[in-house]
Amino acid sequence: MMTNDLLTYFLGPLLVVSLLLVVLILLNKAFNRYLQQQPKRKLQKQVTMLIATLLLIIITVVLLPIDETLRGQILSLLGILLSAAIALSATTFLGNALAGILLRNLRSFRTGDFIYINEYFGRVSGRGLFHLEVQTEDRDLLTLPNLYVTNNPVKVIRDSGTIVSTEVSLGYDIPRGQVEEVLLQAAKSAGLADPFVYLVKLGDFSVVYQVKGLLSDVKLLLSARSQLNGQVLDALHHAGIEIVSPNFMNTRNVEQTTFVPKVLVEADGSTIDRNPEDIIFDRADQAETLEEQKAALAEIEQQIQKLDKAEPQEGVEKAKQRREEKLKQQHSILKEKIEQATEELAAEKESGKQA
Repeated sequence: MMTNDLLTYFLGPLLVVSLLLVVLILLNKAFNRYLQQQPKRKLQKQVTMLIATLLLIIITVVLLPIDETLRGQILSLLGILLSAAIALSATTFLGNALAGILLRNLRSFRTGDFIYINEYFGRVSGRGLFHLEVQTEDRDLLTLPNLYVTNNPVKVIRDSGTIVSTEVSLGYDIPRGQVEEVLLQAAKSAGLADPFVYLVKLGDFSVVYQVKGLLSDVKLLLSARSQLNGQVLDALHHAGIEIVSPNFMNTRNVEQTTFVPKVLVEADGSTIDRNPEDIIFDRADQAETLEEQKAALAEIEQQIQKLDKAEPQEGVEKAKQRREEKLKQQHSILKEKIEQATEELAAEKESGKQA
């Protein structure tokens, strides 16, 4: 008799808990199927499963056939543990979330921009609620918390152009006018607009010159820096101006000797067939293109909505229909491209994590 009473006593809570466990398992399987189509929704699954698990624990405690005082103590303990966990993580969690919202509202930079954040440099390849993803000069992906980004100065390379510069130190025996002429010509040969020369420093043994110019296509920033250095080197050698260190000049025991390389073959320009930026910042280019496609898709949707809401007018109805059909065709093509690009980025990110 006691066994039957005990079984009846626990049967109700066990059935409810079993049912909740089945619901939790089915929910997990549904999320797994959903993530196969939407890999970026992993965070939503984790948060939902966490909340569902906490609710299951609380309902289990409530349904346990124990004393009310003990039940209250267990629930109080769970509340204290949950409050402590939230309090310990809330500062960083909420701080990054608020910083992400702030960065979105400020719009100081967007996906694809070159940025400097302290010692970090690269192109923005992704923006999230809690972090910023930057593709560096080594083609690697750098993740920075949004709180770090807001607490440090951020320098953004302007789309309209940026100044590219390089320095060189030359001896006092070389006329300044000749140096400036050679450096200006080198900057023009490197494809820079409106070049100018600074005298940065008058050292004990040499003069430090800095040549600068405007680069219009900022996506070629790394190539432009390298090309400017090469053009400066070639121009100085072609003009017979030697570039040697002060120590070398002070210690050499030669007379009437100019240390410049001999010209073996006249170069007709850069030997690089492909810009290194195409390889280095491939993910940032894809992310930027994806953002532009999404903006274009939103604009097409607005135009379609305006056509749908417009009142019919005589003589222009056929033109309106053709316009709407063309927009819908563009919408379909662009949407397919966006879905394909999103899947490629997600697959690349997932393969990077697995590697």
